[in-house]
Amino acid sequence: MRIKKGDTVVVLSGKDKGKRGKVQKTLVREERLVIEDISMRKRRVRPRRKGEKGQTIETAMPIHASNALLVCPQCQRPTRVGTELREGKKVRICKKCAAPLS
Repeated sequence: MRIKKGDTVVVLSGKDKGKRGKVQKTLVREERLVIEDISMRKRRVRPRRKGEKGQTIETAMPIHASNALLVCPQCQRPTRVGTELREGKKVRICKKCAAPLS
């Protein structure tokens, strides 16, 4: 997978189409991404102790990696990711401006 934790991505399809967010977690085997404030799900939690109130917790659910496109930090545009050998190291690059992605 070419998208890593900490990258900024834009969602291509689904209910959150067009939104940008930071990748919190990558699930490599399932090819899914957890992006902050994207694909939120509400879950009701029962009170555990006497006198405690129940609450609603919102959590971000994973989306498929093919539904997200990396945003280049230099040109601020959604782009595909390429790889290149620079100084003997494999580096991810932006396909639009050829800048290295950190």
